[in-house]
Amino acid sequence: MKILHVIGSLAPRYGGPSKACVDMAVAVAARGHDVEIFTTDQDGTDRLDVPTNRPINVQGVQIHYFRSTLRRLWPVSIPLWRALARQIADYDLVHIHSLYLFHGAVAAYYCRRSRVPYIVRPHGTLDPYIYARHRFRKALCEVAFERRNLRNAAGIHFTAEEEQRLALPYIHGAASFVAPLGLHLDEYVNAVPSRSFRAFFPEIGDRKIVLHLGRLNFKKGLDILVDAFARVAREREDVHLVLAGPDDSGYGRNIKIRIIELGLESRATFTGLLQGELKLAAVHDASVFALPSYSENFGIAVVEAMACGCPVVISDKVNIWREVKAGGAGLIIECSADACASALSRLLGDETLRKEMGHRGQRLVRERFNWSSLGAQLEGAYEDIISRYRTNRAGSHPAIAAK
Repeated sequence: MKILHVIGSLAPRYGGPSKACVDMAVAVAARGHDVEIFTTDQDGTDRLDVPTNRPINVQGVQIHYFRSTLRRLWPVSIPLWRALARQIADYDLVHIHSLYLFHGAVAAYYCRRSRVPYIVRPHGTLDPYIYARHRFRKALCEVAFERRNLRNAAGIHFTAEEEQRLALPYIHGAASFVAPLGLHLDEYVNAVPSRSFRAFFPEIGDRKIVLHLGRLNFKKGLDILVDAFARVAREREDVHLVLAGPDDSGYGRNIKIRIIELGLESRATFTGLLQGELKLAAVHDASVFALPSYSENFGIAVVEAMACGCPVVISDKVNIWREVKAGGAGLIIECSADACASALSRLLGDETLRKEMGHRGQRLVRERFNWSSLGAQLEGAYEDIISRYRTNRAGSHPAIAAK
């Protein structure tokens, strides 16, 4: 198979979606297929330091970066547009990431025009909580292109059954399937020296770390986490909050103000974006990983924490919460500071429980969120879609009829 992924940006600041796109491409390429990614050099209001005149090979995947026109509301790339128009007919299947954006509008249009089946991965934008935000702006996109894009997709890719259930009212009857995300576990095998993270942030000292790893974004429930941590910190002197991730929307300023209001300046650390060994060191040094999110279509950082043996506290709006609960890898809470504080206190006060949940989390990742097996699952989904599409091509497949 020849597969093309199309995504607006692979900048690390955009968190899970960027990592997931590359990981799933690598997993399928490792099974002997020709996989490429078309994206842009956008990195917030800056540009990534990447070549835009030649592809980059990443573990067998050809990544093509195209120069972007930096617009805060709707980033556009004319070179990407031209490349899609010129080359999209060369692929057996196109996998489009996210909704309401320029790259998706153009890619889906040229897929229909060239009679190439395409998959859409919503990235959580069809969760009712996110779907309701900026509704007028999104409605304009739906009328202009997105409703047609979804209706004529060969498949809608959800990464959790909960995400699929929540989104069904908004996909206009399109076929959908669930294929989870995962990790390449060899990246997490090598042990990170104990306390190596603390060496970079000596203010933490010997305190137990409550870690949030991910973008500082309104939907992550950081207001809940900070208020919950304040309650725990009043009862324990041996805890420290670490907020590790980029502030890509300015929301981090609100959280810093709240921390000052609560008198937690000496008990909280903002690290900015962590990558590579330093990110793994943070997770390994943490006592608890916390994500009391209001909406999370998957939560790859949760899986990373479990892979490192760190117990998790997540809300029931993180769409893999059922899997985590069934695996006994963490505590599931409602989106409230009281519930979050109670869960944090329980884990911080019980080392045996933390270790047990950590071991269960590692087992869960090996069994359910491992690209060595998930790559075959995604490959099978691709093959099934291409086969059905070719079978129906002589008939009236909607993605052909709606050119």
